[in-house]
Amino acid sequence: MNIPVDARVFALRTAFLAVRQRTEALVSGLSAEDCMVQSMPDASPVKWHLAHVTWFFETFVLEAAVPGFQPFDRQFRMLFNSYYVGVGERMPRPERGMLSRPTLSQVMVYRETVDKQILALLESPICEPRWLELIELGIQHEEQHQELILTDLKHHFWSNPLHPAYRPSPPEPLERVLAPLRYFDYPGGLVDIGYSGRDFAFDNETPTHRVWLQPYSLASRLVSNAEYLEFIRDGGYQRPELWLSDGWEQRCRENWQAPLYCRPTASSKVWEIFTLAGTRTLAPTEPVCHISYYEADAYARWAGARLPTEAEWEHAAGMVWRGGDCDGHFLEGDRLHPAAATGESELPQQMFGETWQWTSSAYLPYPGFHPAPGAVGEYNGKFMINQMVLRGGSCTTPLNHIRPSYRNFFMPGARWQFSGIRLARDIR
Repeated sequence: MNIPVDARVFALRTAFLAVRQRTEALVSGLSAEDCMVQSMPDASPVKWHLAHVTWFFETFVLEAAVPGFQPFDRQFRMLFNSYYVGVGERMPRPERGMLSRPTLSQVMVYRETVDKQILALLESPICEPRWLELIELGIQHEEQHQELILTDLKHHFWSNPLHPAYRPSPPEPLERVLAPLRYFDYPGGLVDIGYSGRDFAFDNETPTHRVWLQPYSLASRLVSNAEYLEFIRDGGYQRPELWLSDGWEQRCRENWQAPLYCRPTASSKVWEIFTLAGTRTLAPTEPVCHISYYEADAYARWAGARLPTEAEWEHAAGMVWRGGDCDGHFLEGDRLHPAAATGESELPQQMFGETWQWTSSAYLPYPGFHPAPGAVGEYNGKFMINQMVLRGGSCTTPLNHIRPSYRNFFMPGARWQFSGIRLARDIR
């Protein structure tokens, strides 16, 4: 069923205003200095995120749709281009923290100016369906950067010796009784994978295709901090037989001894964790978080299990989704820290929210995938190499991005994202 143009314009206008306001609410209370820090090459300054998402609307929508369009500042085209080679020159990612100019206040004026121009376009007779599609992509793109603002800011603040808090008080564990870990069996067979609905989805979620699954079992919840500490105490970080070769080399090179943001206290009896609300005692029942694919894979070997493939995960998640179980913690809940699974359930818990879940699948195109023409086609397709797929979203993911087919992807050594572990097993 086609949505009337007027209704679609109204819905997009509402969504556009909401996403722009939520981004600014996320950075409310941060200083200009907070917004300029770049603690590592993979994490961008908050100010850059604020400008880049605005650049996306200006470059891909306004420049193409508005006759005689004049950009806010021609230099911004290079400064806030991320990786779109087809657009032109780019500021090198590791050097984004050098951009003391433009100032934060200028970036906010830039946002306000582009907001008004997008809203004017939505009310204009020249607003064709193709511009509506790009505005919708821009909204989804900004939601992705809302999550990145929080994950990057967490690394910035953790890198500061003062360990400042983004929120005034640490989130306390919601429950202290952890649900038992068990496995749900799935018979496998020929299953449909990929997005087939009528709402928005990214191109990398399509086309729908069929995959043959061998019978498999999936863990009922995410791996907890207490369970991961057993891996550490059993010498998991000192046993090369558990690790992939590249992972072992990175573990040694970067001296990994525990998940990012976790460390033992002086007595070694209690562990601490840095959160967006500051440092607090590690809760044993909460999901282990901020680990790389290499760590997740090593833990799974140690536990006598493996990581699920993305097709196995999506197949199981689809059943949870149809069952209406999507009660995890997401960006809108403002907890911004993963919570424990409690009680019993007839379906796997924590499939959505809390932490991203590493899969054993490389990030590759689905059969029949074709990127969009032009520079906007660089959005996903160019990264389909040397990365691993994560599924399920996290406590900092906008709820609008939660669906069984959503594919996230990172390099296997990445640890600053809210990433955790769900185990799988073969059924023999």
